[in-house]
Amino acid sequence: MHCLPFRVNLDRIWINPFKRNSCCLNENNMKRVIRKILGMMIIASLVPSVMLVTSKSQVSFAASSDVQNFMNMTEEQRVESAKNMTQKEKEMVMNEFSKQNSTVDENMSATTPKDTRPLMGKFVDSGDGFHKAEGLAKVINLADGKTFLRLENLKATNGPDLYVYLSTGKDASDIVNLGRLKGNIGNQNYEIPTGTDLAKYNTVLIWCKAFSTLFGSAKLSS
Repeated sequence: MHCLPFRVNLDRIWINPFKRNSCCLNENNMKRVIRKILGMMIIASLVPSVMLVTSKSQVSFAASSDVQNFMNMTEEQRVESAKNMTQKEKEMVMNEFSKQNSTVDENMSATTPKDTRPLMGKFVDSGDGFHKAEGLAKVINLADGKTFLRLENLKATNGPDLYVYLSTGKDASDIVNLGRLKGNIGNQNYEIPTGTDLAKYNTVLIWCKAFSTLFGSAKLSS
C-alpha cells in the first residue's frame, strides 16, 4: 500500500478545560481527520491498479486495430508492411487469421482421369508447431488435354494471402503459381499450366505470400 506524506499538526487539536463540550468536539475533529487520511491512503493505493488496467486495455485495443488495418490493406500493401513488422506482430496477425475458416467443395464431375495411378501426395505440416495442413493432393489428366491439381479433404491453418504453388522443394524460390488458395478447408481444383514439368515441380506448397511462410506441403509421386 502506498502511503501519502500526510502530517497531522497535533498542536492545533487541543482540549480546552474551561469549555464544557470542547473534549467532545475535539474528539470528533480527530475522528474526521483520521477518516480523511485513511480515505486518501486507500485511493492512493488503488491508483496504480486502475492505471495498469487502463494501460492493458489501450494495448489490446491498439493491437486489435493494427490487425484490422492489416486485413484491410491490398495484397501488395500487406507484403510491404510485413517487411517492417516484428516477429511478435506477425504472430499476432497470423493468430487472428487462424480463427477464421473458409470452406470450399468443388465436385469432380468434370474431372475424368485418363491415368489409373495419378501423381499424388499427402500434406504434412510446416513443422513449426503452428501452421498445419492435412489432406491429399493429386494430379488429374483430362481427356481434353488439360491437367488439374486437386486438393481433397484439405484442412489447413488459415492465413493472409495463401497461395497454391508447385515447387522444386519446400521453399518458394522456384515455383509455378497455381493461384490463391480457394479455402483452407475442403475439396478444390487448380489448373496446371500446359508444359509444366511435374518431374521438376513435384512438391505442392500452401504458401503465405505476405509473410513468406510455409503452411504445409505434399510431395507428389506415382
